[in-house]
Amino acid sequence: MQISGVARSVLSLYRQVLRAARRHDPTTRKHVEAFARAELEKSRGVSKTNVQQIEHLLRKGQRQLSQLQDPAFAQFRWGGTAE
Repeated sequence: MQISGVARSVLSLYRQVLRAARRHDPTTRKHVEAFARAELEKSRGVSKTNVQQIEHLLRKGQRQLSQLQDPAFAQFRWGGTAE
């Protein structure tokens, strides 16, 4: 089965997020993985012909990946509590 270019981009972004999540503590990793999966599922219903929305979601995902890879993200605490 062949995968379209768009689907390949989505899967690539998802894998990059999962790899970036590995660099964080186990709790943060779980939250990031759950968030990434939820976003992927939420976007599943987007029509394959709606190129603008797909491109928007991919750019949004790339920005979020950049934030995740930022060293300052290591200071982020889920649930709003800073330690």
